[in-house]
Amino acid sequence: MEKRQKREGLLEKTAQVLDLPGDVVAGLPRVEITGSRELRMENHKGILAYGTEEIHVSGGKLILKIRGKGLELKAMNASELLITGEIEGVDLT
Repeated sequence: MEKRQKREGLLEKTAQVLDLPGDVVAGLPRVEITGSRELRMENHKGILAYGTEEIHVSGGKLILKIRGKGLELKAMNASELLITGEIEGVDLT
């Protein structure tokens, strides 16, 4: 476990030094929000909690908490997901 953490840290630092997108190099999550109606996430690690007012998604080292009204998981596969609805806020923990 510790070896994996060191490797992930090294990949993130390498991406910063070489000015490369960290999500591509280290498999970090990538989040794209379009207006207040759509959120796309790549490199997710799964849904942790699901409801129409809040959805929690694992991004590995962080948890993405999407808050809103009428939230719905429209599409999901092993690495990408799409959430729609009235997005009021996104928290990273």
